[in-house]
Amino acid sequence: MKYERVKVVGAGLAGCEAAYQLAERGVPVLLAEMKPLKKSPAHKSEVFAELVCSNSLRSDRLQNAVGLLKEEMRRLGSLILSCADASRVPAGGALAVDREGFSALVTERVRAHKNIEVVEEEVLSLPEIPAVVATGPLTDGPLLADIERFFGESLHFYDAAAPIVEYESLDMGKVFRASRYDRGSDYLNCAMDRVQYEAFVDALINAETVPLKEFETPKVFEGCMPVEAMARRGRMTLAYGPLKPVGLRDERNAARPFAVVQLRQDDKEGRLYNIVGFQTNLKFSEQKRVFKMIPGLENASFARYGVMHRNTFINSPGKLDCAFQANAKAGLYFAGQLTGVEGYVESAASGLVAGVNLAHALLGKDTVDFTRATAIGALAHYVSEYAGKDFQPMNVTFGIMDALIDPPRNKQERYEKVAERALCAIDEIIAKKM
Repeated sequence: MKYERVKVVGAGLAGCEAAYQLAERGVPVLLAEMKPLKKSPAHKSEVFAELVCSNSLRSDRLQNAVGLLKEEMRRLGSLILSCADASRVPAGGALAVDREGFSALVTERVRAHKNIEVVEEEVLSLPEIPAVVATGPLTDGPLLADIERFFGESLHFYDAAAPIVEYESLDMGKVFRASRYDRGSDYLNCAMDRVQYEAFVDALINAETVPLKEFETPKVFEGCMPVEAMARRGRMTLAYGPLKPVGLRDERNAARPFAVVQLRQDDKEGRLYNIVGFQTNLKFSEQKRVFKMIPGLENASFARYGVMHRNTFINSPGKLDCAFQANAKAGLYFAGQLTGVEGYVESAASGLVAGVNLAHALLGKDTVDFTRATAIGALAHYVSEYAGKDFQPMNVTFGIMDALIDPPRNKQERYEKVAERALCAIDEIIAKKM
């Protein structure tokens, strides 16, 4: 394959990771980003790798699939994980970041790389090969139309973001610090009794939402289900979901709360807090009214209200391979949520796989199949080989990885064995192929 440089379209998490992996292997990269000339409805800043929804990259424990995925990516030299670790903020067993500091660091490292040239332009059609398309879940306009022509179809679902409140506006007399199961004190917790919970659920169910004009009955990804939609599923759905009080204690009060709303630090200084699990499509005025019913948030100032937006993804099984390359066109790779992976870490992981494998193709090396024994490989195989009738975006889970031959009966021990096997596999791949 002849080339002067590889074009990577989109400087989100996946695009930056793909560009970095290519550049680190000596491949010249032209990174095309439409900001600041144009922004999607979800983007606010001009930096790369902007975190649109939560500031959390979720669990950092190896007994959790996304925690394992992060450790695999660290060992593989991930730009995104390096920058996330350098900008982390307290979040118990999770990896959360100062969102502005994180994006600024990614931007700085990408722009400073000797093998990456950044160009500010809106790409309106699929680029010439070799290329990586990582334009994200809000891809639209002429480029979306060209992708649809190339693949013959595209799918859509709706995603939502949670509101952020200012720390100084909280009533700390009603809020207590704790992480679940005594894993530190990184979260702020707002306890509800039964009466408060019931009133809150009633208000949620009856609150006005923003009309979704494009579809009457849009698909909503389960992992980002709006809090009001969860409340409508049943009065106890929230109490057994994001508001479950299990593993939390307020040292000032021996009584166990009926429900707990958690707040997670969103910036390095601790001035902003994200309301955990409160993705929403409520009107801004309704968010202000209903969420101020939460004990401790009666006088809350909202730095950002929750929003809901359309996401677009390719029906990838059979159309992409396990390297995220288009089966119909060698040298054309896709990465990020556009491929059907879901989540910050998963998006960056797809960029890593695409970047590594495109570099290998250009340098005359073999394709790296990370296999289902690893979290990163299992995600790639899910996207490329899912055999069901209704392909939907997927977070990484142990369920998509190869099962152990003789698994321990204890779940935690089983997950530990899966993680041990995966990291050994990653180390072997690095030693032999990377």
